[in-house]
Amino acid sequence: MTVTATKFTPEVLLSAPRRSSGVPNSTGTHALYTVSQYSFESHAKSYAIKVLDLKTGSSTVLYENPAYTEPTWISEKSFVFVHNRDNNAGTRLMLADVTRPGAEYRAAWSKDTGEADHWRVPVCSHSPQEISSFKGLIANIKVKDIGGGTIAFACTAPTTPSGELYDPVADGEEKKKTSFSSAKVYSSLFVRHWDSYVGENKNAVWYGALKKTKKGSEGKTEGEGASEGESKGENESYELQKPGLVNALAGTRLECPVPNFGGAGDYDIGPAGLVFVSKDPDLNPALWTKTDLYYVPLRTFTEAAPPRPPQLVPTGALQGYTGSPVFSHGGSAVAFKRMRHRQYESDKWRLLLLPDVAGNDLANVQEFYATDDGEGGWDLRPETIVWSNDDSELYVTAEKEGRSALFKLPSRPLEAAKALPRQLTRDGTVGDFFNLTTAPKTDGSNSNGSSKGDERLFLNASSLVESSAYAILDPRSSESESGGKDAFPEMQVVSSSSKGGRSFGLSQSQFDEFWFDGAGGEYRCHALVMKPSSFDPEKKYPLAFLIHGGPQGAWGESWSTRWNPAIFAEQGYVVVMPNPTGSTGYGQALTDGIATEWGGRPYNDLVNCFEHIEGHLPYVDTHNAVALGASYGGYMINWIQGQPLGRRFKALVCHDGIFSTMSDWATEELFFVVHDMGGTLWEARDRYERWDPAAHTGNWQTPQLVVHSELDYRLPISEGLAAFNVLQARGVPSRLVVFPDENHWVLKPENSLVWHKEVLGWINKYTGLDTSGLAEDAKRLAL
Repeated sequence: MTVTATKFTPEVLLSAPRRSSGVPNSTGTHALYTVSQYSFESHAKSYAIKVLDLKTGSSTVLYENPAYTEPTWISEKSFVFVHNRDNNAGTRLMLADVTRPGAEYRAAWSKDTGEADHWRVPVCSHSPQEISSFKGLIANIKVKDIGGGTIAFACTAPTTPSGELYDPVADGEEKKKTSFSSAKVYSSLFVRHWDSYVGENKNAVWYGALKKTKKGSEGKTEGEGASEGESKGENESYELQKPGLVNALAGTRLECPVPNFGGAGDYDIGPAGLVFVSKDPDLNPALWTKTDLYYVPLRTFTEAAPPRPPQLVPTGALQGYTGSPVFSHGGSAVAFKRMRHRQYESDKWRLLLLPDVAGNDLANVQEFYATDDGEGGWDLRPETIVWSNDDSELYVTAEKEGRSALFKLPSRPLEAAKALPRQLTRDGTVGDFFNLTTAPKTDGSNSNGSSKGDERLFLNASSLVESSAYAILDPRSSESESGGKDAFPEMQVVSSSSKGGRSFGLSQSQFDEFWFDGAGGEYRCHALVMKPSSFDPEKKYPLAFLIHGGPQGAWGESWSTRWNPAIFAEQGYVVVMPNPTGSTGYGQALTDGIATEWGGRPYNDLVNCFEHIEGHLPYVDTHNAVALGASYGGYMINWIQGQPLGRRFKALVCHDGIFSTMSDWATEELFFVVHDMGGTLWEARDRYERWDPAAHTGNWQTPQLVVHSELDYRLPISEGLAAFNVLQARGVPSRLVVFPDENHWVLKPENSLVWHKEVLGWINKYTGLDTSGLAEDAKRLAL
């Protein structure tokens, strides 16, 4: 469905289709992706697995069952996916064919719970085939063709202390029989993490082997009949080999993926086995970030147990987070990234190479752009890593000045040291990306079996006006056309969800940016700008001053359904998004500069930004300004409220912000507090006191909206309640919005719509913009 809007409103944003990353097949002819869409008319969500023809740009619906997730290519035309059974009653691994679209399953979703109430299931034309079923909840599936008709298979799943797949149904029945209390008792951390209380189960990586069998009737292996409603025909078939799924982490205290946001990027599968990351089990996970890389050697993936326990990959002085391990196509090498400090979550990622994991040479870890002082020669932070098809180069994404750009470099550190990585993209944000083709070619292939010559990449991209674009990029095109390496390769957009923003009434011309002096004039800071689509430079517009969270984060030229600047711009604001001290993508020194300076340098940067707007943006009315922020941005709103800058704004909005740094130890990830405050509460109390917004509540007087969620265990609800209590006691116009069923982020569509209505209604009230319908809609939706 194509969304076309005359005005970009919260309803349009939240009801627009949301596409997952597209993933191309081995020959680069098609890409699999999922799409979901919420309707505020029916209060229901639709979901589909689709396949995109990369030649024509047209998509075909394969299945419309929200219980079908993680479509993953297993051959040129076939894919596997996970079927999540109702009521957590286990999962099934399914096989399907993109040339045989399946049934249309449509669910009626409950407005209250967000879960399916009942199903309408028409007769199917091509049912998917069940490969195997599990009582546990598998996810993050990965496959690797290891020859002989065998596909190595891996997944992750919650696992019991005894090393078995966690069965939520059996566990629930057992607790009904034996438990008469809801008490939770702890003698170690974590107690809570993100939005949940921590239990005894841990995540684990499981492996197995899928064997291709003879072709037979649709949905059945040969020898079985097709059931009624299934059409007969030849198709691929696979079965899970004995002994089935095996726990690669059995008998250890390791955990992968790493909670709370770990996923498929925490491990990889190759012909030589598995590599995965896990936090050091000997350190308190709430106080330390140290995460190590481990290797599990496997040959057939039918081993009843790994031949050796997971082997630690030593990395010397680098003792922080580890992430994104990825095998080369040939399977002999592994590239990954690691931080140096083991108590700093926003340290610089270092790119590393393990050249011969297949030969078990785990001590030979090489760092790209290493320097004698340990700082590293490339002052950006690599994120996603992909090997070139011939394994001679690496492609990585990294934040740079408000964009997430794509870079390439030689895959051997000695060769890479000759020059910094070459930037391949300039505008917007590159998310997940993949080799366009990975299948052997008849005109020649490398020893690793990957295609030779085709280095094109399939990109998932977005911008401040484009919600989702699938594009193809040839890294060599600019060199051949311009004769040099300075030009950026041209991206061929295959599919655009919002037609470059036109479906939303948005255009790239609304975007702008500027640089301004940081505190003391010793460095420069960057700010992004979003203007109304009807912008007239001769007119004056109120200012929406957005302060990002993190604090080690940054506003970027990317799409989001939370804090989307175009929503504010289309209300009639000029939106300015500064990236002050603490921001990422501008060199590690700026990121590190916020430590022990929470209300210092960043605040002074924001003052300088406001003064720059006042002096250099004549179309902005700085006498009609509002400021908004979430998380650390919410902390800064509370800090600004007690400082002179707070008097420059007509209204403030604080979402899940810190009221008092003296209560920071109510959070869960304590390493963050210890690093940013320069010590524990008893070691560095003066810093906690120095940057405490609560110490300046006697100055609070600007009207303020406070938003907080009860499942936010990172910044507990008491922070929002305390801020609102102070505002009310001081007689400051204020309003409190609480979401009992949301965490640090407001994610449910109906709640998000209320959030937008409340926030826009509040700031519009004080800037004099049209508020018709906003307050009443918010009130109605909240009932």
